[in-house]
This record gives sequence, structure tokens and C-alpha cells, in this order.
Amino acid sequence: MRVLLALFALALAVPAAADERPTLALVGGQVIDGFGGPPIRDGVVLIAGERIVAVGPRAEVPVPAGTTVVSTEGMSVLPGLMDMHVHLMLLGHADYRHWDTTYMSRFRDEIMPIAARQLLMSGVTTVRDLGAPLEEILHVKRRIERGEIPGPRLFVSGPFIQRAPYEEYERFVRWGVDGPDDARAKVQKLVDAGVDVIKLIDQDQLTDDEVRAVVETAHRGGRPVVAHAHREDEIRVGLRHGVDSFEHTGLATAPRYPEDVLAGLRKRNATLFWCPTIAPLYLMEYTARSFPERLDDPAWQQGVPPAIVKDIRDSLRDLSSAPYFALTYRRVPTLAEKFRQLRETGVTLMVGTDSGIPGTFHTDSTWRELATWVKLGMTPLEAISGATRWPARFLKKEQDLGTLAPGRYADVIAVRGDVLANVELLSRVDLVVKGGRRVR
Repeated sequence: MRVLLALFALALAVPAAADERPTLALVGGQVIDGFGGPPIRDGVVLIAGERIVAVGPRAEVPVPAGTTVVSTEGMSVLPGLMDMHVHLMLLGHADYRHWDTTYMSRFRDEIMPIAARQLLMSGVTTVRDLGAPLEEILHVKRRIERGEIPGPRLFVSGPFIQRAPYEEYERFVRWGVDGPDDARAKVQKLVDAGVDVIKLIDQDQLTDDEVRAVVETAHRGGRPVVAHAHREDEIRVGLRHGVDSFEHTGLATAPRYPEDVLAGLRKRNATLFWCPTIAPLYLMEYTARSFPERLDDPAWQQGVPPAIVKDIRDSLRDLSSAPYFALTYRRVPTLAEKFRQLRETGVTLMVGTDSGIPGTFHTDSTWRELATWVKLGMTPLEAISGATRWPARFLKKEQDLGTLAPGRYADVIAVRGDVLANVELLSRVDLVVKGGRRVR
């Protein structure tokens, strides 16, 4: 009955897809459809073209003769992962100034395509890129959409909006604002260029009129606003002006979020999203103190020119002394409590990793974030929802992405074993389908 109702809904919603002949069937696995319910045993995901036409037990979903069949027996099948905070222009180098000034001319045609492919091959089929030069990231986004290079579906912010660049050379990715009129003009320029989201940082250093201008201009243009949440006042300002998503788990906040901040989050919890980006902090400590051999893993080096590999490795030789991580060891003991507090406010948590920052590679950033959430008390199913269903809701793409159901894009991954018992199995994705086409 469930399959019949789904097929009926598909016929109403996307009749063209319902009329297509199935082109691919994933058969026999444990299907985790992303809606949060129990998995479908001995499941089938039936695909026609770029969309799903049926999902259900094998006994209820016939596979037409001539359809390409991929066995997923012994595997977990789930929606492609969605990482809501990545930086394609970065590949893990520890020195931003050196990286930007040395490789900026190679971002568009070399660095960003490398990062995009690494993410896709790791089972990440959709990302939000939250900080990159405008024309370059839009160029890569269009190339992926045209199928010219492999990569996840890109939703991009382009440059940050903030008071001023920290250093002069950073103007390519940090747009300073001086007054509300300037804020409106710069946000409108981004909207007109075609970005999907506006990123605001250091909003506690702006005036209320400037922040209001950023948020109102973005919302008038149909774009959500994401904002840094390193400092308590950044959160307070963001809440006061109605930002849509916060990023990070506090660079300079106290060991616990204060009650006024928590009250503000509880008040907005039905509409507010948050990317904790929590795994990189644990990962830096793990890499520096416990397992520096992680830097020898050939996975993150795939597609990277040898000279750049050497440059990245050299920069990470003494990771614990890198300026980027000066406060990390002090922050790590506070993370579990802050994560618990965020969960208890009821805000919607989304997986975002800051992928590309020092020591955080695109090949393993996303699964490590999910695994960290589980270690901090979530179930694997709850963590998976943070990388599938909830990002789709934030992007207002629930009818296209984030779940396995008729009419959705066929963005599907599969891993051998039971991810509901061990979410770290996502470190070894065996099958990746994006838009109905198998890419791994």
C-alpha cells in the first residue's frame, strides 16, 4: 500500500518522471529513506533518469526487465550526504596567507574542481560553500550543473559580509561594509550575481542599521542569511535581526552558553538552523597528539598535484602550533556541554564541517562530523538526518533532495554494513549515485 500511494503521488507531482522507463535499480539493501522511520528491509530504490520512481521492499517494487540492477545486499542505502559548510577553495593547508597568495590564480580551474570531486567521491552529493571568490565559485557551480566536471550540487555564498577584511589581500573573499547603504549595495550585488545564501560574520562589530540592511536585503531577494556564532554577542545580534542559520560552536564564548542566548534560541527553534562544525576541533587534537600518521593517508591527496601535497603536508608538520588552532585545546573541553545545550534548545542542527580548513580534508570531513555527533549523544539516525533531511529543509528543496522518495532526485549512496549500528562505516562509501547516474 505504501508503494502504491507513493507511485500515485508521483504521478500527480512529476508525471514526466512517472512515464519514464526505469534506468537503474538498487536492490537488496537496508534502505534508510531519510524520514526518520525504521529502515526498509531487502529494499529497492528504482530510478528513472535523474529521479526516483519507487522505494520499498523488493516484494512490493517490481524491477522491469532490462533495467540496470546494482546489488546492495549487505549494505545500507541512504540519501546522498549534504554538508552545509565547506570551502572548495581550501584543501587543508595550515597557512591561509600563503595558500591564498600562492594558489589564488589556480582556485577556479584546479583547486575547486579537486575539492568538488573529493567531496562527491566521499558520498557528499550536496554542499553549501560558505566563503569563496564570487566569480570563481559561480563558475565552478555552473560547470558542475552542466556536467563538465564532477562535484556535488553547489549552493554558494561567495564572499563574506563583515566590517572589514582582516588583511588587505583578503578583499577577494571578505567584503567590508561602511554604513547601511553600502551593506544593501553589496548584498544586492551578491543576490544579482546569483548566490544562494548570504554569509555574515563579525556582526557584533556592525551597527544595528548595517545588520538590518544585510538581512532585509537578503530576505527581500529570497536569500537566507547565515552568520558566525563564535562570540555570544554575534549570536545576540543575529537573533535580534532574524538570521536564518548560525555557524560554529563558539571560538570565544564561555564554557556554556548563557541563559539569555539559550532563551533566544528556544524562542526561534521552529525556524532556526545551526551548523556546529564541531569535528574539526577534535580532529586537530587527534591528528596533532594521537595519530599524526593520518597525514600520510593517500585519500586526501587524490587528484592533488604532488607539489601542492608537499606544501600542505609541510604546513601541517607541527599542527598544534598553527595560529588557526591557538585556542583549540582550550575549546575542546567545552564542546560536549555546548552541543548538549544546542540540542536541548530544539534548534535544527545540520552537518557542516568547515571542510578545507587546516587539517580538515574534503575526503573525510563529513563522516567525521556525523561520528562526532554520535559520540556526543545522538543516535546514528539522528545524525544522518542532520546531513540529509534537515539541510534539504533549510535549502527549501525538500521535494527534490534529502530523502529517498518518488519524485526526489536520485542522489543515493550505499555502504557495506549497518550504518545504524556504526555510523563510521560512512568513511568507506562503496556506491555514489548523483542525479540517477552512478559516479562511484
